[in-house]
Amino acid sequence: MRDTKESRLLLVLLIAIAFALITVDIRGGEDSPVDGARQAAASVFGPIENGVSGAVDPIGNAVTAVRESGDRHDRLAQLERENAALKAELGSDDRSRSRLKQLDKLLGVAGKGQYGIKGAQVIAIGAAQGFSWTITIDAGADDGIERDMTVLNGDGLVGRVTTVGPSTATVLLASDPDFTVGTRMEAGDELGFASGQGDRPLRVELLNGKAEIKKGDRLVTFGSQADKPFVPGVPVGVVSRVDPSGGDLTRTLYVTPFVNFSKLDVVGVVVQAPKKDPRDTVLPAKPKPTPTPTVTVTVTPSAPADGPDQQEQ
Repeated sequence: MRDTKESRLLLVLLIAIAFALITVDIRGGEDSPVDGARQAAASVFGPIENGVSGAVDPIGNAVTAVRESGDRHDRLAQLERENAALKAELGSDDRSRSRLKQLDKLLGVAGKGQYGIKGAQVIAIGAAQGFSWTITIDAGADDGIERDMTVLNGDGLVGRVTTVGPSTATVLLASDPDFTVGTRMEAGDELGFASGQGDRPLRVELLNGKAEIKKGDRLVTFGSQADKPFVPGVPVGVVSRVDPSGGDLTRTLYVTPFVNFSKLDVVGVVVQAPKKDPRDTVLPAKPKPTPTPTVTVTVTPSAPADGPDQQEQ
């Protein structure tokens, strides 16, 4: 449009009309006389606006995705690193697998005997307590551990608690010469007392000097009054030698313990005794004897050789 007097007058007139319509619309509120015109304009221009918006939104989303992709990539890489570290910590080394296996056996023993246990880890051996056969565990009074509690692992009797600190405790091992525990023979009532002999088998004195005992018989703990220091039914060991009976009041046995005292890691402290004596239920299943293969040889007699007497007459 050319800049003339008429065009300027028309522009002023349009502006005046626009202000007048705005004023009428504001004063009219919901009953505004221009509401119908607004709705008509919306129906005409609305699809166009939506189309433009739809065309623009993907571009905006793409820009946002590009901006955030770096953050997501960094987070993904961090999660992958954390996952790899967790796998390495839990299952990639032999020590972790060994501890999981020990813990599984310990829980199996506790379940069979109905022992309430507090799991612990061996953190020191007897050098800190002199020359006695002892270990230190990472559980103490803060964990409910008390003096004269039974200590076991997945194989059997480990020892008893002798000293308790806030977060650690000392355990006297069953192999210590000062250690004594009441025992009962498997599938019988023959009682005795087992004593430690260091790295040698346990020495057991049976109360019955005429008891019929043989190599391979097994023993469990007899239990103490009020279950301290020993709860009943904990596997002790296997008879490896029986001294000849000489008519004495007692009979001496030598027992190989189930527990390897030089390889202790995960142990359990019995903080709650079973309601009833588990007897022999905690003992491991006896190994089945390996059948000796037999070979049957069939001998077929050979035909007699033709001699002079067997020649045709």
